[in-house]
Amino acid sequence: MALRNIVKIDEEKCNGCGLCVTACAEGAIKIINGKAKLVSETYCDGLGACLGHCPEDAITIEQREASEFDEEATKQHLVEEKKPSGGVGFVCPGMMAQELKEKGQSAETGIPADIHSELSHWPVQLKLVSPHAPYFANADLLLVADCVPFAMGDFHSRLLKDHSIVVGCPKLDDAGFFTLRSLRRY
Repeated sequence: MALRNIVKIDEEKCNGCGLCVTACAEGAIKIINGKAKLVSETYCDGLGACLGHCPEDAITIEQREASEFDEEATKQHLVEEKKPSGGVGFVCPGMMAQELKEKGQSAETGIPADIHSELSHWPVQLKLVSPHAPYFANADLLLVADCVPFAMGDFHSRLLKDHSIVVGCPKLDDAGFFTLRSLRRY
């Protein structure tokens, strides 16, 4: 252990947008249960490339006793992260929380005028959403299995309109009930 600079993430401020994950060249940060987490201090070089990418100012650098930065372990970690693994360890650049449209408006998609997307926010996959995302505040939440939107032709017009959505599947998600309980308080 040595006294060195290391990333500190304030989970209360973090909205799970994922911008810090893509900014961290060492792969030291991941979104876990909708929040940014330092996965290993040995992967964190302490230089703070992630700092300027956090819109919530949830990341700071603190000087504390920590394991030494291990460049070789970090290289191996990055190789492992790039291997296809059914979503485990994969960092999707599209996981950034965003509102696609205002409620009650149709998203412009290039689809014929009589068929509109009713999707109002992204991401929708249970293990990627933040329970603090603004589109969940006072929302009517629709929780569906990930196959429903593909199997049901009129899913958008019948079910999705005016709802925030979370998609969960036991084959893809390991988020469990903690995330669902977190969403309930809204």
